[in-house]
Amino acid sequence: MEFNKQKTEYDNKLIDLRRVTRVTAGGKRFNFRATVVVGDRNGKIGLGVAKGSDTAIALEKATRAAKKRMIKVPLTENFSIPHEVLGKWGSASVKIKPAFKSGRGLVAGGAVRVVLAFAGVRNISAKILSSSKNKINNAKAAINALEKLKV
Repeated sequence: MEFNKQKTEYDNKLIDLRRVTRVTAGGKRFNFRATVVVGDRNGKIGLGVAKGSDTAIALEKATRAAKKRMIKVPLTENFSIPHEVLGKWGSASVKIKPAFKSGRGLVAGGAVRVVLAFAGVRNISAKILSSSKNKINNAKAAINALEKLKV
């Protein structure tokens, strides 16, 4: 028995899945919020956040939202970025510095590491400057920094 699996050109990764509750007169209603990073590992990256009544529905909606909001990241020949940038989203701040020679690797943590890996960046140093542990805000700050890049 063989299933038709669609081969997509983008890789995706779930970085956050939460159960959210809405209190109504009849009791509590549970939904799920999914945060997904989608990228082709060659300079295109997107982040999607969506809610659904089931985890599968939330994942699918978040993946569609991420593909809809993709950005193009300019990469150098050693898979780094052209210059240093600072991104901010909410209370989260992220500083991204290029590696000038190959072999440095991806030095980043948390959600910023996932965003940079799916964007195709291989030689870079990144630091979360704020004390924010919010994965969504840190990922959005990293994408905000990548949007500021100029060739």
